[in-house]
Amino acid sequence: MSKTIRASGTLHWVGVGLSTGSGLRVLANRANRVMLWGRRPDRVQACIERLGLRGQVHPNALSADALESAVGPGDVVVSMLPTTEHVSLLQLCLRRGAHFACSSYVSESIAHLAKQAAERGLTVLTEAGLDPGIDHLFAHDLMALSLTETGDDSADAVFTSYCGGIPEKPNGFRYRFSWAPHGVLAALRTPARYIEGGAERVVDRPWEAVQRHIVAGEAFEVYPNRDSLPFVTQYHIPPSWRLRQFVRGTLRLAGWHQAWSEVFDVLADEDAEKIRELANTLAARYPTTSMDRDRVVLTVALTLSGATGRSWHGEYLLDMVGSDAESAMATCVSVSLAVGVCEVLDGRTGTGLRRAGGDTAETSRWLAGLREHGISFTRRIGSDRGSSR
Repeated sequence: MSKTIRASGTLHWVGVGLSTGSGLRVLANRANRVMLWGRRPDRVQACIERLGLRGQVHPNALSADALESAVGPGDVVVSMLPTTEHVSLLQLCLRRGAHFACSSYVSESIAHLAKQAAERGLTVLTEAGLDPGIDHLFAHDLMALSLTETGDDSADAVFTSYCGGIPEKPNGFRYRFSWAPHGVLAALRTPARYIEGGAERVVDRPWEAVQRHIVAGEAFEVYPNRDSLPFVTQYHIPPSWRLRQFVRGTLRLAGWHQAWSEVFDVLADEDAEKIRELANTLAARYPTTSMDRDRVVLTVALTLSGATGRSWHGEYLLDMVGSDAESAMATCVSVSLAVGVCEVLDGRTGTGLRRAGGDTAETSRWLAGLREHGISFTRRIGSDRGSSR
């Protein structure tokens, strides 16, 4: 394995879309030099002005050749572009000897390239935004706390992790688009795999597995999302635990399933052209305006029940509303990613594929960084020996 490439202190933030928020300000105050890249110079400049970063961040017109020429050894490239463009950016990083970071899930292509990055002493930081990202931090911390208090003795375990971007003020549609409607519809067409009732389950149409879920006394609707099972290993669930439920999913306002019934009818037909037309219709019918305020709710919980009657429960809750300056979604995604990138800049992140959190010290630093930069959350711990906050 090659010697670890030390971060140069120069950072390239690529993309100025909906998720680019105050995390960029965090990095502007931390990195030696920050380059902001976007395909439309007017949007790049508007982003700089909105975040109050004139003179701290250097605007650049994005093209493959211009970015390749600018990236140097040890630089950090942060991709805020669609997931389909992560691979080409990571390939650029490998050619230039630069580190890579994004907030998206790990694809097979990214995992393959990350092995090459490890061989060259480079970091590939992924799953470092909100979900995936902050949810990982909450899960790792709950796991560490539970094992410290109860050990890894045989126990029945229930783990749930639900996250959603919803409107602050409920509307008739029971939703506010925080990303492209076509992407939202595509996600709903992705089969989900999870554990329910102690058995593995697969649902081809996630919206058909909607359940009622209470968070801090408020009723929501939740459904499984993607494949939860790989996270059993990622979260280091002891093999001695009997998983009664293990699900990572999406949270929506109560009434969402009924409000979206016509949408589900179109999705069920699986007509690609009709789905594209529906996405365009929804974008026009439910535009996100400057007057809208979004709300992000993330709840992660772990409950253990032992054969001797002993029990343990831990739960994290993040409930945040957007401001005039930026959406809650942009704050959560960009700040979490920025805190992770600071780990890379400080040389604390290992080489190859990395995700949010990991060991206890890293998770603790990351959680402290979120609080430092304005992301509040609560943690509740209880057991048969009493409870604490």
